[in-house]
Amino acid sequence: MQKITPFLWFDNQAEEAMNFYVSIFKNSKRGRVSRYGEAGPGPKGTVMVAAFQLEGQEIMALNGGPHFKFTEAISLVVSCETQDEVDGFWEKLSEGGAKSQCGWLKDKYGLS
Repeated sequence: MQKITPFLWFDNQAEEAMNFYVSIFKNSKRGRVSRYGEAGPGPKGTVMVAAFQLEGQEIMALNGGPHFKFTEAISLVVSCETQDEVDGFWEKLSEGGAKSQCGWLKDKYGLS
C-alpha cells in the first residue's frame, strides 16, 4: 500500500471516471467499489468510493456531490517517452474536455 493516494472528488461520476481512466492506461485496473447504503448521503446502491490503479498508482474517486469542482491547482502529470505517446494520451484524455497549451488539458470531468 502506498503512503499517499490521490483522492478525487466527483459529483456523481466516480465509477464512470474510473472506467474512463482505466481504459486509457495499459497497466491499470479497477479496484474495490463501495456503495451508499440506507443511511446515504447518496442514493442507496450508488457508488460512494471507487479505488483503481493507473500504471501502478493507486487512486480513489468519491461521489461527494456538487460541492467542490476540480481546478488547475491540482493536476496529474503523465510521463511519456515519445511524442506519439504524448499525442495518444492528449487525444484520449481531452475528448469531451478542453485542450490548452504545452500539453495541458482538462478532461471531461474537469481534471487537469
